[in-house]
Amino acid sequence: TVFRQKGSVTYRIPALLYLPSESTFLAFAEERSSHRDEHAKFLVMRRGQREGTSVKWSPQESLETAVLPNHRIMNPCPVYDKKSGLVFLFFICVKANISEQHQLRTGRNAARLGYIASQDGGHTWSPMIDLTEQVIGDEVRKWATFAVGPGHGVQLSSGRLVIPAYAYYIRNLLFGCSFPCWIKPHCLSFYSDDGGQTWARSGLLKALETSECQMAEVTCQDDRKVLYCNARSLHKFRAEAHSAENSHEFANHSFCKELCEPPHGCQGSVVSFFPMQGPLDQSQTRDLKGLTSLLDASPSSASSERPKSWLMFSHPTSRKKRVDLGIYLNTSPIKEGSWKSPWVLNKGPSGYSDLAVCEEGESLMFACLFECGASREYEEIAFHLFTHDELLRNVKDSCSAAASSSTE
Repeated sequence: TVFRQKGSVTYRIPALLYLPSESTFLAFAEERSSHRDEHAKFLVMRRGQREGTSVKWSPQESLETAVLPNHRIMNPCPVYDKKSGLVFLFFICVKANISEQHQLRTGRNAARLGYIASQDGGHTWSPMIDLTEQVIGDEVRKWATFAVGPGHGVQLSSGRLVIPAYAYYIRNLLFGCSFPCWIKPHCLSFYSDDGGQTWARSGLLKALETSECQMAEVTCQDDRKVLYCNARSLHKFRAEAHSAENSHEFANHSFCKELCEPPHGCQGSVVSFFPMQGPLDQSQTRDLKGLTSLLDASPSSASSERPKSWLMFSHPTSRKKRVDLGIYLNTSPIKEGSWKSPWVLNKGPSGYSDLAVCEEGESLMFACLFECGASREYEEIAFHLFTHDELLRNVKDSCSAAASSSTE
C-alpha cells in the first residue's frame, strides 16, 4: 500500500510516473478530509526506488509549491520530458467549497489550470505556474468547468508533451445564463512542442460526450504514429478516438463494447508499449503463441494497419459497480473490437488507477497504482509491479477461460 486512509483523511486519484534514468517511480494522489471531491486539500507524493521486481518507497511528502490560496488542488497529471529530464506535474485548482455540481448548475467555472516542475526527479519543485489565461483565455467563459487527466500525460515520439483534459462546454446561453441540459463534457488536450516553455490547447472532441481521459501513441507497422484517446462516458461503454500523425484533433471515434462502464462511469488508464523482441524462453514463447492465437493476432497477418505497439488499459471490469480492477490488452489498437478478456488484477472494490511502462535495456515491466479496499474503493491506494511475461500469461489464461465458458 502506498497511501492508506487514516480516520477521515482519505487519499484518492492516483497518478504514476516512471523515471528510467533513476529507476524511480513517482506516485501522486490527492489528500482529502473525506472521500468527497469537494473535500480535496492538496497533493502528496512518494518516491519508489525500483530494485529488480521490488520497489522501496520513501516517506510521504506534501507538494507545498502546488498551492493556490483558497483553492483545493485536484487531478494530478504528471508527464516526463525525456530530452530535458524535466518532470511536469499538472493539476487543477478549484475554489474552496465550490463543488463540480454547483459549477454545472450555474455554468460558472471555478477551476484554474496549473503546474509545477522538477529538474531533479521530484526531489524539489518549482513554484506553481498558472496557465489559465495563457492557454485557455476567453474560451474558459464557455466552459462550466474543466479538469486534466487524471493520471499520467504522455510524450510523443515527436517530442510533443500531451496533457489529457476535458471541459464541460456550454452550448447555449439565454440572456447570459445557461442550463445544465446545455452543458456537455468533451475531451481535449493541452500540449507543448518546445519542452514545456509554452503550452497550447487542442479543440474539443464534440462528437462524443466524454470526460476523464488518457492518451497514448500507437506506432503502426509502416511507422505512422496515431494518437489514441480512451475516455470515460456516461454510456455503458468506454469511448475511443484516434488522431492522425502530427495532429491534435481526433477524427475517428466510437464507443467500445469490449470495455464496459459501471453506473456513472469510472476513470481508467491506458499506455502503449512495444512487445518484447528477441529470444524468449520456452514458457514465454508458449504464452506468446497462445495469446496471439486467442487474439487472432499472429505475426503472419502483419500489415500496415497492424501496429508495432500494443495498448494496455486498466479499469473496473463490472458493469454494475466499481469492483474487480482489470488489465486489458490490445495487440491491434487500430482495429475495432480488439480488446479481449481482462486479467483481474484486484478482486473486490476498485476505483481509479494509473499505469506506467518500465522499459530499461532488455527489461520490460509494468506498474499499476490503483484505488482499492475491503469494503470501499477509497480505503487505500495500492501498487502492483508485473513483468511482460506475467502480462502475457495472465491475459492468455483469461482469454482461455472466457473461450471455454462461451462454448459450454
